[in-house]
Amino acid sequence: MSLPMSALRSSPAVADPRLQALRRMQALALGLLGLAIAGLITATAFGGQGVWGWVKAFCEAAAVGALADWFAVVALFRHPLGLPIPHTALIPSNKARIADNLAEFVRDHFLEPKALLQKIAVFDPAARLSQWLSDPDRVQSWVNAARQWGLQALDWLDDRRLQQGLKDLVLDALQRWDAAQTAGQVLTVLTRDGRHQELLDGTLDKIGEFLNQDEVKKRVSALMVKHARKEWPTVITLVNAVKSVDSLADSLADKLASALMAELQDVLRDPDHPVRLAYGEKVEDFIARLRTDPALIARVQELKTQLVDNPAVHTYVEGLAQEAKNWLRRDLSDPNSHIGLHLHTALSDIGHRLARDASLREAINNHILNTAELLAQDLRSGVTEHIAATVKGWDDHALVQEMERSVGKDLQFIRINGTLVGGLVGVGLYALTTQLHWLH
Repeated sequence: MSLPMSALRSSPAVADPRLQALRRMQALALGLLGLAIAGLITATAFGGQGVWGWVKAFCEAAAVGALADWFAVVALFRHPLGLPIPHTALIPSNKARIADNLAEFVRDHFLEPKALLQKIAVFDPAARLSQWLSDPDRVQSWVNAARQWGLQALDWLDDRRLQQGLKDLVLDALQRWDAAQTAGQVLTVLTRDGRHQELLDGTLDKIGEFLNQDEVKKRVSALMVKHARKEWPTVITLVNAVKSVDSLADSLADKLASALMAELQDVLRDPDHPVRLAYGEKVEDFIARLRTDPALIARVQELKTQLVDNPAVHTYVEGLAQEAKNWLRRDLSDPNSHIGLHLHTALSDIGHRLARDASLREAINNHILNTAELLAQDLRSGVTEHIAATVKGWDDHALVQEMERSVGKDLQFIRINGTLVGGLVGVGLYALTTQLHWLH
């Protein structure tokens, strides 16, 4: 396996400033070597005595130093002159070891849990977040960025292919959805700890309030009179001779409401009332049937399928979604966006709350540290293996080229310094030799 060239290979040579700088430094180092060799040849040609002796000493040692350091620098990246000399081409030859060492270095210095947690603790994320959220300009920039992200997301949703893909995904999920099972689970949660009895209490309270309204009593009375006159006209005539039918109906409606209210109060007061017990049994039976009754399960599934496949439902949902997108687009495009305003307010409130509440900051920091510790432990082995495998998979030529362009310019100073220092050492040795010869 080799690393894609786009990851390691730079753009064309003329466009890579690192390569241009490397070539300039190589030319300078090579030029100094050329001058040293030319000086050595010239000094030798003139006999190498007197001033030329000093020139010869300098140039000879400078040439040796330049050649030695050239060999050392080249040996890092490739075999000098293409010769397979032992312990040369060190980087490509030791790529696997470099990969392992680099991976271990990252693991031990960047993903070591204690060191990472210490850095995060010193950083104090909650306090930094509080400072950021207390800056209105920073919050506004975040809100503006969020508005732009929202508009981009809406643009993506306008893509017909994406819409069809999402629609197919949702429809497929709905077709596979066991509606009866879900309904049973939801009702089980809703009825846990007698919550359905609380619902019954609330319903009965509302019914009692409704029946106790004078307007309702009047409507019941009017219905009673209307029905009696239609079904028993003779009886109504006789009753009118003694007492007003309307007043009698009002009295009956009031008594009926009182009787119903009394019955409702009995149900509300008595946890073992037959109505309450029957209600509970019906609910439990219905939940059990949602899980076990094939006929009821099939009926629920049939209703779900009818809704899912109904074109009118599709049209309604699509129209509703389009209206929602249009509203969101108009709002997010407005500098005075309502959503943006609420988001700005919410973020500012969080910042002020964090600034005031030290315990909240501590809690957030603790959660961040715990999460970071878990992530560091999970990532250590994975990241280490990934780095090592990636470096080992790099193409040798591309790796050498990239590293040479990155650090080769600085390495050329070794050649330059070797040339100059070698020359000075040669002059020093020549001076020492001359002095010893004079003493003798």
